[in-house]
Amino acid sequence: MVIDTVLFDLDGTLMDHDAAAEAAVLAGVAAELSGPAPDGEPATVPTDFDRDEVLRFWRRIERTEYDRYLAGELTVQEQRRTRALALAAYLGLGRWSAERADDWFAGYLRRYRESWRAYPEVTDTIRELGVSRRLGVITNGEGGTQRDKLRAIGLAALAPHTTASGEAGRAKPDPEIFHLACRALGTAPERTAYVGDRLDLDARAATAAGLLGIWLDRPSAPGAEPPAELPADVPRVRSLAELPALLREG
Repeated sequence: MVIDTVLFDLDGTLMDHDAAAEAAVLAGVAAELSGPAPDGEPATVPTDFDRDEVLRFWRRIERTEYDRYLAGELTVQEQRRTRALALAAYLGLGRWSAERADDWFAGYLRRYRESWRAYPEVTDTIRELGVSRRLGVITNGEGGTQRDKLRAIGLAALAPHTTASGEAGRAKPDPEIFHLACRALGTAPERTAYVGDRLDLDARAATAAGLLGIWLDRPSAPGAEPPAELPADVPRVRSLAELPALLREG
């Protein structure tokens, strides 16, 4: 069957979420650990905390608490607050109030937004694929925020064709969110490819929904856990730049 539509995950696939999140959390941690400065002098930013350990902890708590939000166990604000409280405890900063945790996370979000960037190969890949195929996005997140990301990274044309879990009432890996996106774009699952950076939540979930699921296995970030073995059940690319050739061969 010819693939006439390509759908993408957003964070970790089109936008470098990890780089933006890492910059934001490290700046926030450095600010919390900075010693008091004399009047008129800049605060001393510590250099002795283990950045890789902090990032490993942040990625782990982000995934755990965000998955709880997607499962309906927490609201957006509750999962943010829980992550900030967990980080404070991890850093030995004592038990924060809910208000302090909310304030810290608001600062984190400001820094995170300032660091939104597309991966280097994204623009050219989208341009090439868009010549002959319909394109869209399926993302677990709040629709407004996710569309803001697309506009900020130069992919505003994809914003109207975005299916977000916060609006759909279904989240990946539920097959229905894939089917909703296909219906919105006027295509059938068997004519649609879906590309994402998570093997389980993206590639295999899309395959189970009847799409061509493709795993984007970017080189691992520091501390990321690689799969025990490479999967044989879904196609794998290491960069989105490999995607046009893969679809032509298919």
